[in-house]
Amino acid sequence: MRRAAAVIALALALVGGAEIARSAAAQTSRAAPSAEMAMMRAAAHEFGVPVRLLLAISYVETRWQRTGAGPSIDGGYGVMNLTAQTIPAQEGRGDAAGTTASANTRSTLNDAARLLRLSPATLQSSERQNIRGAAAVLAEYARRLDGGALPRSLGSWYGAAAEYSGAATTRTARLFGDEVFATLKRGAALTTSSGEAMDLAPTPGLHPDRAALGRLRLEAAPAAAGSRRVDCPHTVKCTFVPAGYAKDGKNPSNYGNYATAKRPNKMRTPSGQTASMDIRYIIIHDTEGSYSGTISIFQNPKSYVSANYVVRSSDGAVTEMVRPRNVSWGAANWYVNMHAINIENEGFAAQGSSWYTQAEYRSDAALVRYLSRKYDIPLDRQHILGHEDVPGETSSGTAAQHWDPGPFWNWDHFMARVHRISDKAEQKRGGSTTQGDHHLVTIDTTFALNKPKITDCASGCVTLPRQPANFVYLRSGPGSSHPFISDPILGAGTTVDSDWGDKATIGETFVFAGQHGNWTAIWFGGQKAWFHNPAGSRQSARYLGGEVIAPKAGLKKIPVYGVAYPEASAYPPAVPVLKVFKLAYKIRAGQSYPTVGAVPTDYYYAPTINSSRPDDHTVIIGKRVYYQISFNHRRFFVRASDVTVSTLS
Repeated sequence: MRRAAAVIALALALVGGAEIARSAAAQTSRAAPSAEMAMMRAAAHEFGVPVRLLLAISYVETRWQRTGAGPSIDGGYGVMNLTAQTIPAQEGRGDAAGTTASANTRSTLNDAARLLRLSPATLQSSERQNIRGAAAVLAEYARRLDGGALPRSLGSWYGAAAEYSGAATTRTARLFGDEVFATLKRGAALTTSSGEAMDLAPTPGLHPDRAALGRLRLEAAPAAAGSRRVDCPHTVKCTFVPAGYAKDGKNPSNYGNYATAKRPNKMRTPSGQTASMDIRYIIIHDTEGSYSGTISIFQNPKSYVSANYVVRSSDGAVTEMVRPRNVSWGAANWYVNMHAINIENEGFAAQGSSWYTQAEYRSDAALVRYLSRKYDIPLDRQHILGHEDVPGETSSGTAAQHWDPGPFWNWDHFMARVHRISDKAEQKRGGSTTQGDHHLVTIDTTFALNKPKITDCASGCVTLPRQPANFVYLRSGPGSSHPFISDPILGAGTTVDSDWGDKATIGETFVFAGQHGNWTAIWFGGQKAWFHNPAGSRQSARYLGGEVIAPKAGLKKIPVYGVAYPEASAYPPAVPVLKVFKLAYKIRAGQSYPTVGAVPTDYYYAPTINSSRPDDHTVIIGKRVYYQISFNHRRFFVRASDVTVSTLS
């Protein structure tokens, strides 16, 4: 940043220390500061906090931007992620509601409100007050840790930064503090979605003073049952930090944050026999929060959410939190969780291009390859899913399902890394660029060239900067004058990033339904949907063959389901029967959808934490057969008794 000499002198006076003087001099040649930078400097001046520390914390927490009025995963708000101690209920086993306690030992939001004498709502909504609140909180923490005085060097602010995380354990507080100071050392720069150029120059030779960690008096990390050896490929930096596993109160049925199991080995059925519960999906998520904040939430058994792995944006570091043999609570669909391994990636879906790094893609790909070999999971987009591909168990549950990792996750690049081939080879893999006799269509738009208009409406609809995205829009007719298709559950199609009702993602396959000029039709969500598919370099499709389902002859329409639970007669008297709901979606005669074949019809009954009852932690196996289909933007299920299966060229 091009700073005036007086501003540089002021910054030096605020933080003290020769190491800051060296780095500040280098900033004089940089670009003019943005409005957000001005607010950072003003707050630093007001409360005596290093502006570089404010910048580093905001970068680690939010990449200097937050869209939406809702909280991050750890209950944080604004560009500084000021956190509350209660947050909206998380995934749970599909039945959580209301609010739940966060993993934070303190509320930086309430601390800031007290110090500034402002309401928490103001700190949530005002960027200026959010930054001022963070500065006030950091100054108070630093004074308490340093005997009433502010630290004289940047390295001595480490304790205040670690406490700012709100972490419940020393290990997680250090994880956050180390990430902040690593950011200070290497520097950071990006242009936010609002167009502001943000820049933090590197601070070489910075030495964090970690002695203050002991004065925070935090808990030790929870003990892990059994070996702490990681279940990770040797090519990634991986540590094991167990997710919280405990009762919430005296009721053994109220527990978090995962269900113990023996996947994919044999487990008991209620009748005393044995059955297996295979692992067939790997689900890619984003955290909607920081790496350390996500780990803290998963460590708190009252948050009712977890994942098997968490991947850090900056360097691809991996934390294993739930052993793959156990069922993590990450996909908001118990049937899918039963058969899935969940991988969380640090980032925000609406800001994916700021968070999804090559290091993250590399670690995810290595994890997916490793888990695929170990558990015999096919490396295709019918089994390697995004959370956006997971259905809800009901129509309302489907409407509320998450949409991460979102439109900016590069599926072609990621799957190319999974298959250890080039992006171009991945685009050409499996299928032809000419239709011929083929009847299936795989969406294959080039990510780097695909820059559709996208809006984000989490807090007032704004148009996001044009950038590569992973989908094509679907219209009701062959031409851009036709409206986007409507979804029976989600409503009329829009350009909103969270609306997947009118978007088909790279790598998804559907049945060809027609061609008109440069527009191709597919069967999608119970209707004919058209996408732009011109010839040449802008082509958006590959053609291939495969198995499909269609309603049986004589049936005008058939229902679609979000789960494949057993029929009622399969349940023993002691186990409540789970209803399989017909969704608002229908498949009508004449339509067909790709299938990967039959899926297990089962239900893992794990109602309590201690497995003391003979029917607890058992697998119920049904006889009814379901097929998994690619129906729209999600994978749904149909009953075999309703469909005919055929192979199209």
